[in-house]
Amino acid sequence: MSGFSAAFRGAGWKRCNLHRVYFSLTHATPTRNMLSIVKTCVLFSVLCLYLAKPIYLKRVSRCPSTCSCSKESIICVGSSSVPRIIPNDINSLSIVNGTFSEVKETMFAHMPSLQLLSLANNKLKALPRDSFIDLDSLIELDLRGNAFECDCRAKWLMLWLKNTNATVSDVICAGPKDMTDKQLNNMASLHNECTSTDLILHQSVPSESLSVDTFSYKNDVYVAIAAPNTESCMVLQWDHIEMNFRTYDNITGQSIVGCKSVVIQNQVFVIVAQLFGGSHIYKFDEDQSRFSKFQDIEVSKISKPNDIEAFQIAGEWFFVIADSSKAGLSTLYKWNNKGFYSYQSLHEWFRDTDAEFVDLDGKSHLILASRSQVPVIYQWSRNTQKFALHGEIPNMEDVVAIKAFQINEDLYLAMTRYIGDSKVVRWSTKQFIEIQALPSRGSMILQPFSFKERHYLALGSDYTFSHIYLWDANNKLFERFKEVYIMAPRSFTVVSTDRRDFIFSSSFKGSTQIFEHIMIDLSV
Repeated sequence: MSGFSAAFRGAGWKRCNLHRVYFSLTHATPTRNMLSIVKTCVLFSVLCLYLAKPIYLKRVSRCPSTCSCSKESIICVGSSSVPRIIPNDINSLSIVNGTFSEVKETMFAHMPSLQLLSLANNKLKALPRDSFIDLDSLIELDLRGNAFECDCRAKWLMLWLKNTNATVSDVICAGPKDMTDKQLNNMASLHNECTSTDLILHQSVPSESLSVDTFSYKNDVYVAIAAPNTESCMVLQWDHIEMNFRTYDNITGQSIVGCKSVVIQNQVFVIVAQLFGGSHIYKFDEDQSRFSKFQDIEVSKISKPNDIEAFQIAGEWFFVIADSSKAGLSTLYKWNNKGFYSYQSLHEWFRDTDAEFVDLDGKSHLILASRSQVPVIYQWSRNTQKFALHGEIPNMEDVVAIKAFQINEDLYLAMTRYIGDSKVVRWSTKQFIEIQALPSRGSMILQPFSFKERHYLALGSDYTFSHIYLWDANNKLFERFKEVYIMAPRSFTVVSTDRRDFIFSSSFKGSTQIFEHIMIDLSV
């Protein structure tokens, strides 16, 4: 090095001053001597960088005051808060006998070597979601002696316990009350406790309506909407690309109050009930991709249609129209492979407002509601192949609509009353018994519907918000769930497609609204 230094000094290092170089380059005309000085300085700088020894800064990890630390493990006892652990290459971490009740979300992130983790005997009630997701080397986990709440916050831990290969201590639940002392390790599911639902507005159809019906044809889903103000039965189709309902066809008429679809032997019919000009049946013309008139319904039989109910008995297709005129004559029609023909007259002079087909103890029945008397029950006779008056539902005056639904093995009726309380009744052996009354001033519809094993009632109102009720399986009653504002609702109809569930709400004074039923994971 001495020879090199001498040579370097001989090259004029004493003259290698940066200020002099900068001044010479910026204030003078470069000469050969100046350039020699610059080259010398540059070479010296490169040499210094090459010969210099590398310097490494080592991060010093301080051991928390309540802990004892070694190269491979950290043990903390009696901490009032979670110690700030810095090293990520330890293989054993114990934070025990503390008084803290929570840990940070990223507490155990970036600890790929951790094999033993103990959080025993603290005050933990819950752990952040996916707390152990980065612990790929974990062999043993101790969570004993904590006060875990086995509610929705513990759902992720329950699932993790089922899938991990690590040995985990028993996780004992301290709450809620019905879960106390149970082992989270052994639980099959927390799904019911950790899932809620909601109805959110998906789409509006800018038209007033009285009824909505749905049908499927060749893997497509359609909706028929009775819109009296526009004198049409609007047919919508679900658009699988745009993910909404679009106009497909428009059946025109006079004061249309009901559109009921029936699919028979791969043929689609829509029964269109009108206040004026008679009622008609339309058939889908596949060549023209539209509905064309197929058949007229006798005007003399139906004067003021109020409801259409279609059903099958022993493979035969029928539909009944409830007539609400003063000289009303509700009529049953039967399919004969060529068309529908008048088959039986029912309940003359009683101004029927609704018809509902039900199966009671394995026998076909038809219930007719009327404002002039309590609902009456007709039973199908296999001998005469006709309906015969069978009984009535007592103490249920002024019922305007009846809708049947089933929960598990039990059959219920939702009975709408415009004045007074609407009622929910259950079939028991040979009679209906009341199980619940719902205040329903101004209601024209109490509609049951179900999504994913959840059962609802939609109670419409002409004067205030409509109420959605949800079935409580423990109490076997409907509890208030949600309020929705719909102007004068007349029907609620379920439509499901592309694994999505919707409910159409018809409105006599506003737009037809389409709500989507969504599931909410409360454990997130």
